[in-house]
Amino acid sequence: MNVDVKEKAVSFLQLVVSNRIREAYQQYISASFRHHNPYFPGDADSLMLAMEENASQSPAKILDIKLVIQEVEKVVVYSHIRQNQGDPGAAAVHIFRFENGKIVEMWDIGQPVPEESKNENGMF
Repeated sequence: MNVDVKEKAVSFLQLVVSNRIREAYQQYISASFRHHNPYFPGDADSLMLAMEENASQSPAKILDIKLVIQEVEKVVVYSHIRQNQGDPGAAAVHIFRFENGKIVEMWDIGQPVPEESKNENGMF
């Protein structure tokens, strides 16, 4: 079992949010990487370019990681992502599958934080 994949998943997301996307890809993405975001082709380059475009549009993005779970070579990161300080943001779940210490597969899902919620527990 690779015990440091939790830290690698978190580091990847932190680098992406800090607009160090190419560095994140060089360090953590496998040559055989694929992802499941339905808005982009499933290859590494198209997702990386989309991340760079988003970073240029939202340079003050904020990532607040709430929970990280690891099961062998799979890591789930639950976080609150905001485009800027005043943005209510979204709850996001990133699921990573690692092989040989590199990310080979990724899923991401999100849910906008509503301005008002009936749930007294909140989203986080």
